[in-house]
Amino acid sequence: MTNSISRRTWIVGSLSGVVGIGLGSIVAEEPKAGLDIIDCHTHFYDPKRPEGIPWPGKGTQLYRTVLPKDLRELKQFRKVTGTVIVEASPRVEDNAWLLDLGKDDKFVVGVIGNLTPGAADFAKHLKRFAANPLFRGIRVGSKLLEDPIKKEVLDDLKLMVELDLALDVNGGPDSPATVAKFAAKLPGLRIVQNHIGNVRITADAPPREWQEGIRAAAKQPNVFCKISALVEGAAREKQKTPEDLAFYKPYIDVVWDTFGDDRVIYGSNWPVSERAAHYHTLQRIVMEYAFKKGDDATAKFCSLNSKKAYKWAERPGRR
Repeated sequence: MTNSISRRTWIVGSLSGVVGIGLGSIVAEEPKAGLDIIDCHTHFYDPKRPEGIPWPGKGTQLYRTVLPKDLRELKQFRKVTGTVIVEASPRVEDNAWLLDLGKDDKFVVGVIGNLTPGAADFAKHLKRFAANPLFRGIRVGSKLLEDPIKKEVLDDLKLMVELDLALDVNGGPDSPATVAKFAAKLPGLRIVQNHIGNVRITADAPPREWQEGIRAAAKQPNVFCKISALVEGAAREKQKTPEDLAFYKPYIDVVWDTFGDDRVIYGSNWPVSERAAHYHTLQRIVMEYAFKKGDDATAKFCSLNSKKAYKWAERPGRR
């Protein structure tokens, strides 16, 4: 099955080696041909650089050269047509390396950098990188946004608003609640909750506190949520990663039902995700869910919502 197939009814579990998901005769419609899919959470790095890399560490599964071409070469459930890279390295100049990486690769539509609000020279570095249209924001840990927020941190985040940049926020299951409170303080800042709050995904009902945090965050119109890192959430304690949508559906329901079609964003967290499942598997799980929402909702999830959140610009010839 390819990305350019014509529209037709697709019976879950009957194609592409899909494991039955226990949903009986539920059917979903294939999306229209030419679906634009922007993976909004990837990490790229090269340990062969003269200065090496601070992350990931030597001796780990992830310690190897990982570039956009490697993502393109993966077996995919649907063809990924672009990516927003998230910088995990704390070195300031590694932000520049990613921007250089995307300079001549139109597959890269944006870079979320790694700078620390409140740190010395934050404003200088932010303005420097923001001059490059590929630089679309930064990612921070949710702890930085907890009350009381230092004045210098808040001032730096206000500069993000002035420069029309987005803020990615990563953290544990309590991070959506933190995001909700902070988003109300700075409504002009577009915020993207990462990895649905890194909640542990089990066969049990989603934790009540996490659900309340997600719902609180969704009440703030400036907050978006990446439906990403699902397989990692299900692979805690070295258990076998489930591959059927039914296992993940209660958690996706909480996020999608509260944020709605207009503020959910697709991301993989590749290559970190491969420790839990192949790219094809993680993509299939969430795409099966999106397809049931219809063409318009699928298009928003796969690319249009990320364009609103990050304001990435189309690169002629990308597809």
